[in-house]
Parts: sequence; structure tokens; C-alpha cells
Amino acid sequence: MMTALPHATQKKLGLVIDLDTCVGCQACVTACKGWNDAGIGLSDQDAYGADPSGTFLNRVHSYQVAVPEAPAQVVTFPRSCLHCDVAPCVTVCPTGASYKRAEDGIVLVNEDACIGCGLCAWACPYGAREMDADQGVMKKCTLCVDRIYNETLPEEDREPACVRTCPTNARHFGDLADPDSAVSQLVAARGGYDLMPDMGTKPTNKYLPPRKKGPGAASPLAPLLDVQATGIAGWLDRMLGKI
Repeated sequence: MMTALPHATQKKLGLVIDLDTCVGCQACVTACKGWNDAGIGLSDQDAYGADPSGTFLNRVHSYQVAVPEAPAQVVTFPRSCLHCDVAPCVTVCPTGASYKRAEDGIVLVNEDACIGCGLCAWACPYGAREMDADQGVMKKCTLCVDRIYNETLPEEDREPACVRTCPTNARHFGDLADPDSAVSQLVAARGGYDLMPDMGTKPTNKYLPPRKKGPGAASPLAPLLDVQATGIAGWLDRMLGKI
């Protein structure tokens, strides 16, 4: 018996990520690792050796784009769990360890029930789940659920660690089910996108496209519109190439 999704959620807590202001500094990755390593634990293997590896809940990728008769540009692309409305990672879970909360829409993993089968990682089209090699259980972004509801923290700190630490204000947190929330208004004003909407997962998190740089500047990914890339790379090419 697979895990069921809630019919509806009271809120849709999630992130809005601005690809225009993200500079790829990795501060969000470091803050996420630091906060969650002290909480749920995120192991590293051979951290100071020749072939280090480890478990991360948030990663930032960089793409260099060459535009004819213009300087090359770098687009940075943060990636973590998108807390989808139709989350295949939940419905594929054979033990109920992966679940979506009805009260706020956050997708979580009950590590006590996780058997480390990896089905959820295979089901996620965004590559947003990682197996902890030491603990043998699946890890993913929790939206820092232990921060956002923690009343012992100052109110300004009750947001995900990645949002709190971003030096360029490229990450925003709020309720995307509320059309009057700051994040919903930001998505509407900037034309926010779903990541790979053709997958039908209805992600909560949104991305804001980079703006054109300078008067009459060409879209940085316009030359790639005809490239038939697949997956995240293909979606990124198509989305950014439209601006």
C-alpha cells in the first residue's frame, strides 16, 4: 500500500528563488548543511580526502552561457525539494515514511519508518532527495520546519536557514496559497515559473527569471532555445531563453 497525499492543504509554504540576484555564493548551501547537521544529521564521507562526498539538502549549480557578440554570462541555479502538490516521492513510498502535511504542505520523511529503498529518489524528477550513506535513510529539504515554528527564536529568524543567510536576498519564504502574501505578489510581479511543469507535479516553490542586463541586452539563453536538452537543464534553457 502506497502513501496517500492530502486532498488539500491549509497553506502552501515554500520558497521563491530569484535567478536574477542569485550569485552562486553557496551561503545557502553552507547554512543549510550547518543547521540540519545539528538537527537531523547529514553525514560526510572522506570529507578531507581525495574523493569527498556527503549529503546535502540544497545544492547550487552554475551554467556558463555564451551569447554572440556579448560577454559570456553565468546563470546560477539553486535546487532543493519543491514540496510539490502532486508529490511522486510520497505516493511511491511503500512504508509511509515520505508524507505531505495537510496543515502547511511541507513534504517530510519519517526517518524511523524509512527503509532506505530509494524509490522516492527515483520518483523525484528534480533529484531533490539524497541517501545518507552513514544512516541509510533518505534526506531532503524540510523547509527548516524546526525553525519556522520555533517560538524560542526571534521572529526574524523563523524562516529557513537558506533564506535567512542569503546575502543578495535571492531566496524568499512564505505561503504561496495566499495571493496577498509577499511571495505570491513577487511571483505575480516577476512572472515566476514552475520548475519543469510538464512533469505534472505542481511544485510549490517558484523561480523568478533573470532580467535583461542593460538597455537592449539580449536574453542570455536565447541561443539555446533550439537545444533539445532534457530534464532540469532542458527546462532551464527553455525558461530562461524566453526573457
